[in-house]
Amino acid sequence: MKLENKITVITGGNSGIGLATAHEFKTQGAHVIIIGRKPDAVAAAAKEVGGDTLGLVADVAKVAELDAAFRIIREKYGRVDVLFANAGIAKFLPIGEVTEEFFLEQVGINMKGAYFSAQKALPLLSEGASVIFTSSTVSHFGMPGSSVYSMTKAALINLAKTLAVELASKKIRVNVVSPGPISTPIFGKMGLPEAAVQELAGAILAQVPLGRFGEAWEIAKAVTYLASSDAAYVTGTELLVDGGMAQA
Repeated sequence: MKLENKITVITGGNSGIGLATAHEFKTQGAHVIIIGRKPDAVAAAAKEVGGDTLGLVADVAKVAELDAAFRIIREKYGRVDVLFANAGIAKFLPIGEVTEEFFLEQVGINMKGAYFSAQKALPLLSEGASVIFTSSTVSHFGMPGSSVYSMTKAALINLAKTLAVELASKKIRVNVVSPGPISTPIFGKMGLPEAAVQELAGAILAQVPLGRFGEAWEIAKAVTYLASSDAAYVTGTELLVDGGMAQA
């Protein structure tokens, strides 16, 4: 029960890594709050995790909606012990085909959403609280077609290092988990034809030394470590969970 009675908030908690982490946090004794964009998916995820899990609907790219969500959290719980700023999307295009709309969508969710999730949670963060961002192993190498996605994820690594120093006086720890290729629904949301998705998946898999995709629960375990007192002396750090991909 590494997170017993901790108030934990997970953005993008209704699927994939976020949902797996919600389950793991609940198993470790936490009170879990899920924030997501789609009402039906959020309600279903909260019911699946069970107990007193609270589902809140908010688009992290819209600051006013984040404000409203954290207002509810303040009224119900009064504090936040763990923030997992995990909401993100992944779409790929060569730079010559990137439109302003394509660019702003990923910047809005992946960068702006993470940044303002941390800002809006800040007044509620308890002494010794943990903030965790989800970056990606692609921050460490070039991958064709990923310029916007990779940029947004690389930014989160520096954001975590900066906030780790800025918030250290409040004993708030800020870290990053960077997954490699994980078997989650995000692959089906890239906006690519199925054949292109399979081709991309095969090309990625060939670069993973452990020879397989990771599972969402494996990332959830890493996030739980960063969230818990096991990582009490860990801040400003990136934890790569990528099967060795960044080292290959």
